[in-house]
Amino acid sequence: MKVENAVFPAPQQGMEFFGGVEDGPFVMVNLLKFKPKAEYADGSDAHLTGSEAYARYGEQVRKLVEGLGGRVRYSGQVTGLMIGEVEELWDAVALAEYPSLAAFRAMALSPEMQAIEHHRKAGLAGQLNIRTKPGEGF
Repeated sequence: MKVENAVFPAPQQGMEFFGGVEDGPFVMVNLLKFKPKAEYADGSDAHLTGSEAYARYGEQVRKLVEGLGGRVRYSGQVTGLMIGEVEELWDAVALAEYPSLAAFRAMALSPEMQAIEHHRKAGLAGQLNIRTKPGEGF
């Protein structure tokens, strides 16, 4: 299995994701890897860690998610790996529930998201976003 963190989806990947079937609520699993030091385009806040810069984004994005009728179900630091192997562990995991793909897309394209995106870019080295659908079990 190839694992490749990214900060933004490739254009084709984004088109496929947002062009998917609308099937109601879903939970996005976010596996986050932070930069050691924040890297703002204007050079500001160089004293911050990547995690601290991303936390600025996280505080605001939580409000956006809740404004859609969604919620952040969980967020926490990664502390170990029991099964499997990866070259480098992610730093944090967040689970966010969205009411629909359309709501997620509206948030992603909103002016409010654009206003906070610089914190995400400054702090994030890469991530995986995995869309999940509640099921009947395994």
